[in-house]
Order: sequence, then structure tokens, then C-alpha cells
Amino acid sequence: MKLKALSTAMILATVPMTGAFAAALDRSGQSMAAFLQPGNYFEAGISVLDPDVSGQEAGSSTTNRQIGDMAGDYYFPSAALKLQPTKNFSFGILYDQPYGADAAYTGSNVFVSDATNTILAPEALAGIRQTTIDTQVAANLPGALAQNLQAGIDSTVSAQAAGLVASGAAPTQAIAESVIRSNTAAMTTIENGVTAAITQNVQNAVTQAVDAGLANVNGLLGTGNTSVEVDTQNLSFIAGFQPTENWNIYGGAVYQTIKGNVALRGQAYSLFNGYDASIPEDSAMGWLAGVSYQIPEIALKASLTYRSEIDHDVNVRETLPTLGALALLPNGAAAAGVIATSEGKTTITTPQSVNLDFQTGIMANTVAFANLRWVEWSKFSIRPHKFGLVSEAVGPLPAVNRPNGFNLVEYEDDQISATVGVGRKLNDQWAGNVSVGWDSGAGNPVSTLGPTEGYWNVGLGVQYSPAPNYFIAGGVKYFMLGDAKAQTGAQAGGSDYVAEFEDNDAWAYGLKIGYRF
Repeated sequence: MKLKALSTAMILATVPMTGAFAAALDRSGQSMAAFLQPGNYFEAGISVLDPDVSGQEAGSSTTNRQIGDMAGDYYFPSAALKLQPTKNFSFGILYDQPYGADAAYTGSNVFVSDATNTILAPEALAGIRQTTIDTQVAANLPGALAQNLQAGIDSTVSAQAAGLVASGAAPTQAIAESVIRSNTAAMTTIENGVTAAITQNVQNAVTQAVDAGLANVNGLLGTGNTSVEVDTQNLSFIAGFQPTENWNIYGGAVYQTIKGNVALRGQAYSLFNGYDASIPEDSAMGWLAGVSYQIPEIALKASLTYRSEIDHDVNVRETLPTLGALALLPNGAAAAGVIATSEGKTTITTPQSVNLDFQTGIMANTVAFANLRWVEWSKFSIRPHKFGLVSEAVGPLPAVNRPNGFNLVEYEDDQISATVGVGRKLNDQWAGNVSVGWDSGAGNPVSTLGPTEGYWNVGLGVQYSPAPNYFIAGGVKYFMLGDAKAQTGAQAGGSDYVAEFEDNDAWAYGLKIGYRF
């Protein structure tokens, strides 16, 4: 059946873009195929993604404007070096960029700042404004009455007595005042009138101050558009032990870096409109382990690989110009002062994952292959330090209803993805494959920073081998992206959302070279 040659070359035509638009932040798919090639081997590849993700304001948004394409084009490279010094031991280094994001909103919508934005949604803001006014009036009125009530009463009595004297109803000021003060009903009326006047003065002063404060904080809202950029890099250092020709037991260390930037803008983010977070590049270590079984004579190969989660403790640089708006809340001014000077690290944990890869010969010069991947996104979240403190301050509000605060990003479900296909060797130099892929997504509603929910895809790949020891492979995939409702961090965990994204797609292109030596 000529399958042994296929097992060493054919499947390479699948090209390095297995997870190009997978759920959450998943990108490369973290394939182990290069390490499982026979003998000494090197490869390098690059994948390019061109997505189109657009939608419309919906749900809790008070407008229904269109949202243009917010997903940025991006590329990610990969490389691998595998050495087989003896028949029983192998070593390898794999490079990839496993997770990432690149998105920016434009146009006129709830994710782009404009002059109509307010610190909170108008309905919520009206309620907080009135509550703040009532609270401050109640706090200031006793002091104002203690300071001004008696003076106001005396002034009113004096004015009324002067009027009696002027009209001839009383001979002197003293007698007129005595008459008025001896009249209980008259004094009650005077006291009530003075109290009402003082109360109104306090009300007016508080209202003016609160409205001025609202105007001030509304003026602090951000300008520009919501955007996110996340970059990661992995170096996997692997050692393998092959007790027989059929088995390969492998494991090793994983060195990972992560960095990113997030900007929140527009009415959708209310108090966080203007929030910026810069994640400086951080490195951390994880590990992987796996086992592979093969029967070269029938082109059968199966591998199972586990990758650990990796913890990054990062001092995120955060900017929140609207922090002073917390003064609108009870004891909010004190909380704002504490948050402004607070410092703390943010833990970002990239998820654990499992990959299952399988191929087998099905007829002469033809193999079938399948790739399955599970990623534990349900436990992934990012809550930068100051963002979290502010979310805990506003979380108990009825309009928010998140007593313990909320995350900048989180996902509801784990990701499961699968690709199946058939590859065929056409002659000694040319081979090709077709594939179909599916991704479950990581829950719906999803984050506004990545508003798609899974996909279906179809792919074509081709491989050209000018000589038996090296090849060039390329391919293209078309992704039909799942419809999704997008929600902010404050809405996560509930059914509320601010926009819908439907009928979106993406194209992915890949190129790879491989060399055996």
C-alpha cells in the first residue's frame, strides 16, 4: 500500500494553522506533530488570519447602531527542531504562539467614546444622582439647622414685628416681638417656614455640587475606541524515550511569555470608559507530557499530549481617569483614595489542555487523520488589581448586582475542537489533503473583546517535495464563525448583553517548510 512513506511525509501537508480562530484566546493549536517525526527534523511555518467580525448594538444598549469589522488581521509563526541521537532517545525544541488577540472597534457605537457618553447608563445615573443628593442632604441638614435655625427664626420675628410697628398695630418693636413670640401657632409657622427655607438651601447647594461633580467625571471619560492586543510565546523543551519502534514516551518544560494591552471605551463600559491596562511582558514555566504509538507499515500514528496551566504574576499598569466618580457612592470618596494608591499583582493563568492526534492508512497512498483538542477556558479569568477593587466597590449597586465584583475577561465553558480529513500522495513530489473542522467555543454570551462563539471550517492543503528530505507545504482554510452575544465584564455570568455578532467569517493561510537531516 506504500503507506510507510506516507507516515513520514503526508500528514505534514496539514500546515500550521489548526486553531487559527479557535475559542477564547486559543491560536496555534499546540501541535506535537513535528517532535513525532522520524529521525532528525527541522520545520518553520507561518499562518495568517484575515477575519471579518461585525455586528449590531442590542440587548441592554439603548441604540441599535451597526458595528463594523472589529477583528484585526494577524499572523503567528512556528518552528521546531527535533534530534534523534540514538534509536531510543530524542530531543526537541518547539516554538509557537499559543494564545493571542487583536481587535479594535471603530465607527459610532457603544464601544467607541463620543460626547454623549455618561459615567453610567442614564437610568442608573439618574437613580444614583438622586440617592447621592438625598444622602448628602440628610447628612448636611442637621448641621445647617443647628447653625441657622434660631438666627432665622429671630430674623423672621424681627421682620414681622417691624411690620406691625410700621402699620400701627403695635407701639414698639419690643412689644410687637413679645406678642409674636407669645403666639404658639405663629411661632410654629415661623419655625416651619425657616426650616423649609434652610432645607431648600441645603438641597440646592447639594444638587448643584452633585451635578457639578457629575459634569466633572463625565468630562474625564476616555476618548477613542475599545481595543485589545495579547501576545504569547512558547518554547517547549522536550525529551522522548522510545523503548520500541512503536512507542514514544515524552515530556519536558515549557517556557512561556505573555504581554498585552487593553483599552475600554464607550458607553458600554460606563465607569470603565477610559480604562487602560498594559500587561508588561512576563515569563513563567510549565510542563508537558505525552505518549505516542505508531505502526509505520500501515501509517498508523496516535498521540496524546497534556500541557499544564502556567501562572503569570504581573504588575499590570492601570489607568482609570474616572476613579473620582466613586465619590457618588456612599463612602466612595474614601474608597477612591485607597484604590488610587493601592498596588498589587495580577495573576493570569493560561489554561491546561489536552491534544489527541490520530492518523491511519485507509487505502494505497491515502491516510485519514483526526485532531481533537480540549482547553480548560472555564477557569480562565483576568481581574487586574485596581480594576478588581473598583468592580468590588460598584458591584453591590442594584444596576450591577455583582456583590463580589467582576472580571475584565472570563469564559463560561471549556473549549473542544476537532479536525478530520483525508490526505493523499499524488506522486513522489506532490501530495494534498482536505479537512473539516469544528470548535465548540467557550460559552455564549462571550466577551466584547472577542465576540464569536466557535466555528466550522473547511481546508485544503498541498505539499511539494523537490527531494525526499525536504518539502514546502501550504494551505487555506475558510471559517464560518459562530453567532454570539457580547457582554461586558460587569454582565458576565448573566444573560445581559450589549451587542450581537452574526454571519461572520474568516480566511486563514499557512505556509511551512520542512527538512530532514
